[in-house]
Amino acid sequence: MAAEEQEKALLEKYFHENCPGCKVEKYKESQKGFPIRELLSIWIVVLCTALPISSLFPFLYFMIRDFHIAKREEDIGYYAGYVGSSFMFGRALTSVFWGIVADRYGRKPVIIMGTIAVVIFNTLFGLSVNFWMAIAMRFLLGSLNGLLGPIKAYATEIFREEYQALGVSTASTAWGLGLIIGPALGGYLAQPAEKFPSIFPKESVFGRFPYFLPCLAISIFALVVTIAACWLPETLHKHHKSSKFDAACEDVETAPLMSGTKYKTQKAEGKAPKKSLFRNWPLMSSIIVYCVFSLHDMAYTEIFSLWAVSPRRYGGLSYTTEDVGNVLAISGAGLLIFQTCLYPYFNRLLGPVVVARLNGVLAIPLLSSYPFIAMLTGLSLSIVLNCTSVAKNVLSTSIITSLFLLQNKAVDQDQRGAANGIAMTAMSLFKAAGPAGGGAIFSWAQKRQDAAFLPGNHMVFFILNVVEAIGVLMTFKPFLVERR
Repeated sequence: MAAEEQEKALLEKYFHENCPGCKVEKYKESQKGFPIRELLSIWIVVLCTALPISSLFPFLYFMIRDFHIAKREEDIGYYAGYVGSSFMFGRALTSVFWGIVADRYGRKPVIIMGTIAVVIFNTLFGLSVNFWMAIAMRFLLGSLNGLLGPIKAYATEIFREEYQALGVSTASTAWGLGLIIGPALGGYLAQPAEKFPSIFPKESVFGRFPYFLPCLAISIFALVVTIAACWLPETLHKHHKSSKFDAACEDVETAPLMSGTKYKTQKAEGKAPKKSLFRNWPLMSSIIVYCVFSLHDMAYTEIFSLWAVSPRRYGGLSYTTEDVGNVLAISGAGLLIFQTCLYPYFNRLLGPVVVARLNGVLAIPLLSSYPFIAMLTGLSLSIVLNCTSVAKNVLSTSIITSLFLLQNKAVDQDQRGAANGIAMTAMSLFKAAGPAGGGAIFSWAQKRQDAAFLPGNHMVFFILNVVEAIGVLMTFKPFLVERR
């Protein structure tokens, strides 16, 4: 309580009138009630950037087929993996850069730039006429959309402490929903000339570009978000680091964490006791675990859609893009309910590490059931598949939410953008490997339907479980460490 009173007094005394970060801090001090507006802002921005990431997966199988680059049907998954990976590879190259920009110039410019990238390059991807154009547009979209790291820092900074877990949960929930609603839109809206010939004639632009409509719908939403983002408040402090305010705030933040001669010496020298991000083990350990689970989730996202639309003779479900959209829409509704109503409770009760570990353990038997689900038909298939998909997405998103919290608590504000940039770079490299590896494994597994050991898709889901098990083991000490 004494530290909180000291911080409040310092904020009042050293408030900078023209500093946006100071204005946000002062607003938080006077704020009462539930922060609905801030939650909605973060929700919409994160949803906007997450929608295009996996919206292509339900129709990617058919898109690659239409490009006529795969010589055999079993090779479609191989080429699909490269298109899925190009986005993450582009983001891996620029995430640290965007994190540094967010720390230097503010979170808001990076957020707006990211939404503009969605408007332009997601639209152009829908107009792709060949395999290489599709890869190029996805790569540019990933390179110029660097807002996920800064928005996580923003979600930590815009809320009072008691709502920070809910804020980060909102960001990861919107992210998880975007990875589900995006494919649902892709499934519903792809090939409109075949599904709705009375509305979209084959001679129209949507008939000539059958995968343009879902991309256009997402880009229109991103345009609206871009305009609305102009009114977001900036949370970065923009005043000289030598000011009394910074010195005072640094004293408040570091005094409980330091003691003795070291703290007194640094205070006397007027220097902030900054620690190298790469030597910050609570941060780096959470990032590494985050990367492993991200690799798994991205591979699962692509494999699920490829598995659902592939023929039954290869162990798939022979679903249409619309069928996949139905499953993912139901999963999104279940995820929304859990993350909004139940995750904050479980986080307070168990803590983020235990939540991540427990959900990882539960996901392993769930994934093992997928090859057997393909043996069902009719209503039983629909019920079991929807329940399993909801459970899997809830478990995965809860793990990512917990790791988001650990990362942002591991650093102070002035390093948060760069820390999230490092996390995005590492995660994007792993996620880039996810679709490429998942597509290659899926294509290989379809060619070994009569193998004695783990035939067909049994091998695919077994490999996914191996990655999940590695992630679970890495949540134990001494590997994963929380900042105290």
